[in-house]
Amino acid sequence: MSYSVEDLKPGMSESFTKTVTEADIQKFGEVSGDMNPAHFDEAFAATTPFKTRIAHGVLSASYISTVLGMKMPGPGTIFMSLTTRFKAPVRIGDTVVTTCTVHETVPEKRRVIFDCVCKVGDTAVIEGEAMVMAPPKA
Repeated sequence: MSYSVEDLKPGMSESFTKTVTEADIQKFGEVSGDMNPAHFDEAFAATTPFKTRIAHGVLSASYISTVLGMKMPGPGTIFMSLTTRFKAPVRIGDTVVTTCTVHETVPEKRRVIFDCVCKVGDTAVIEGEAMVMAPPKA
């Protein structure tokens, strides 16, 4: 199901939950080309402020796309912009809960602005704002 801009009201939200695995990090590195040793080399990662390997920040940010493209507004959504602030690391085995909440709609342009947050437990790991073009009313 997709929501049109007319269906969406401030305060409405949807979430996606994903536990980050070793395979996720491997695949994301291969697809993106980001083979930073902070993600792949435990000895190197031990020298960083995080003391262990961490997931790519953009991997966690991609869960925002999952919420917007698959849940709300849903299939047919066009991603227009995303502003993110990376607040804390995500480690292998962490469960990331991503929630996007309608902040504002611009019906004449089919635009929807969302407040987005990715959390591990009670800790916000990413905060941001996304703008999308919602699918047309069916």
